[in-house]
Amino acid sequence: MTEERQSHKLWGGRFSVPSAVALDALNRSIGTDFRLWPYDLRLSKAWAVALSQAGIINIDERQLIETGLDKVAARLAAGTTPEQADEDVHTMIDRMLHEEAGDIASKLHTGRSRNDQVSTATRLWTIEACGELDLSIRVLQQVMIDQALAVEHVLMPSYTHMQRAQPVSAAHWMLSHFWPLERDRARLAVVARNTAMLPLGSGAIAGSAYPVSRALLQENLGFTSLSQNSIDAVGDRDFVAEILFCVALLGVHLSRLAEDLIMYGSSEFGFVRFGEAFTTGSSMMPQKRNPDALELARASGARTLGDLTALLATLKGLPSGYNKDLQDDKRALFGAVDLMLLVLPAVAGSLGEISFDKDRMQSALSSTMMATDLADYLVGKGVSFREAHEAVGSLIREGERNDCELNDLGGDAFSTAHPLFGDDVIDWLDPAQSVSRRGLPGGTAPAAVRSQIEAALLAIQSALGVSRG
Repeated sequence: MTEERQSHKLWGGRFSVPSAVALDALNRSIGTDFRLWPYDLRLSKAWAVALSQAGIINIDERQLIETGLDKVAARLAAGTTPEQADEDVHTMIDRMLHEEAGDIASKLHTGRSRNDQVSTATRLWTIEACGELDLSIRVLQQVMIDQALAVEHVLMPSYTHMQRAQPVSAAHWMLSHFWPLERDRARLAVVARNTAMLPLGSGAIAGSAYPVSRALLQENLGFTSLSQNSIDAVGDRDFVAEILFCVALLGVHLSRLAEDLIMYGSSEFGFVRFGEAFTTGSSMMPQKRNPDALELARASGARTLGDLTALLATLKGLPSGYNKDLQDDKRALFGAVDLMLLVLPAVAGSLGEISFDKDRMQSALSSTMMATDLADYLVGKGVSFREAHEAVGSLIREGERNDCELNDLGGDAFSTAHPLFGDDVIDWLDPAQSVSRRGLPGGTAPAAVRSQIEAALLAIQSALGVSRG
């Protein structure tokens, strides 16, 4: 089936019949790429300047084109929506520019292709997305610091293999989720820098035949470098894969934070009390308060991983240059970034309204968790760690046989386990002393945690360094 309607296409001169309706339906991407219109207009203005500088259009023609683009921008900002015949945002803007500026609009496409055009617009969008993600992450990080300060002097169990391990500062646990986010910010900064390589001027694949200044385009659009190979430039979507990887890993980090909070908020742990603004109830059980925002955050890691995998699988099979498969890059890109910009504020809000049951956290500590401290005690008296480990292991077995904690064992049990255990060994079963002994940078001792908080505050003061043009 073919369609008879008139359409404003950027191609079609070599075709004698209209394209099939089914093809148009599949090929039409404006539902996805419409959001690129501010960036397409921005690069189109820069291209008009470059064409004028190269003598391809005169100053009057350039001004007519720029005025037309401004009118198009005003219409789009006022809410103009695509028409059915608009194939993509670039076609739509070209159609609207012809409506505003007349036939002179046809000169704007001189020397450029949708291939380098769409890559440039997508790069501009991605650079801004990196900045938005960075800001949203920093908001969450500030909430983490606030909560860390609230529980700075509270002790709680740490866990390995989901088994109680050693006592730590609750702030130390909270900040264990801060630093993965800081690494996410660092990766996003790298993505923004890598993305700021200008493809415009690459044409469809072989470069532009007109003497436009790519250096001028780079300066006007705020890019930091120029693509070195036109074939690579139009087919390169590494920057999309890079930001999707960053977003997927960010989703993993948020999922792990959410899992901790969901688990600690259960009745079995009771370390956390959820607030009301970011939880929901049950339609059947009136007593329930469900941490839905955190559960959806936990699910976001799977969705963003799927977006990354879909893009990499698409890129894997492509020959060099531009292929229409790349049209789908924006579905993955926009979907993943949109999701994360929804999830991050919800997680920040959930964490911000959480309260910690400090007594419950501290009551979860047990003297058996100081087993490593007992081994360190013996090491301090010249015993090898291996021998000390075995001696303390025998004490643990004794406690299990008697169904009691280490501090409930008599002095004879300690001396039997190792003759170098003295009467002062009981002091080594104190959680606060255990924590205070771990004062190396990055440790859980009070001074180390205070230094960590100060480092965290310093880290979030710096915004993502990205050229905006």
